[in-house]
Amino acid sequence: MSTRTEDKGPLTDYRETFGSFLSETWLGYAMILPAALLIGVIILYPTFRGIHLAFFEASLLNPEAKVFIGLENFAAMLEDPIFRESLWHTVLLTGLAVSLQYLLGLGLALALKEKVPGAGVFRSLSMITWVLPVIVMVIIFRFMTQSGFGPVNILLAKLGMETASWFGRPGVAFPLVVIMHVWRNVPFYAIALLASMKSIPDTQYEAARLDGAGPLERFRYITLPQISYVSMIMIVLHVIFTFNNFDIVYLSTGGGPLGNTEVLATYIYKQAFQQYALGYAASMGVVMLIIMLTFTVVYVKLEARD
Repeated sequence: MSTRTEDKGPLTDYRETFGSFLSETWLGYAMILPAALLIGVIILYPTFRGIHLAFFEASLLNPEAKVFIGLENFAAMLEDPIFRESLWHTVLLTGLAVSLQYLLGLGLALALKEKVPGAGVFRSLSMITWVLPVIVMVIIFRFMTQSGFGPVNILLAKLGMETASWFGRPGVAFPLVVIMHVWRNVPFYAIALLASMKSIPDTQYEAARLDGAGPLERFRYITLPQISYVSMIMIVLHVIFTFNNFDIVYLSTGGGPLGNTEVLATYIYKQAFQQYALGYAASMGVVMLIIMLTFTVVYVKLEARD
């Protein structure tokens, strides 16, 4: 009798453990179900709806009266010079803005890391540019560069230099858009990188000094490797944010002058809500989605390799 009880013991324990696992797992699923449904309604449904519309000729005025045209929207993109120009502007804006944001943010983080008087106050004040609403930032920049009474033009006039409405000047508007992206996001980079630097033990720097390592060597062999993970996350997130950014360009230039600042996000908006070409706009949105997914997959592969 005791032998049977001992034989059933492990099996009984296994059943109890497995049953507890199932109950806890289903409880977890039940807890995340509301959030999953919300994500499905807000993100997944519009995404799949947009992919579906990309293969149709549809008007925003009557989106249900759509005609299946296969890949014609994608073929039209290849022949659309404004699409190619918008794609190039998007890539250029992303590359320039993210590179400058990281380099300037890294420099600011190194400066804030030094124990100098007033560093804490400056660190707090530097976040103002990041927390300001985008529309406020755009108003500030447009006021600063306004023709006639803008501080920049007043200064240029006193120096005997040319003045203009710079956001309406081809060749100048795009650099101003880049500057706005950089001005807004550099403090966020700096604070994130500074927090990562603070986690590096001081003993590593002291040991490097004893070995004769100079400031550049300590930065290269101690600081950079240990902030690489945070750096990669920051860069990837801001590549995605900048590539998809709509509000800064639309509020400051609307894609002008003469299309010099047109990016994919603003061009898609115009096609959907001004030209009412809902299917064509959806196809360009699919292209943006593919580019971002490709970048994300590459990033995940690199992280897995590390």
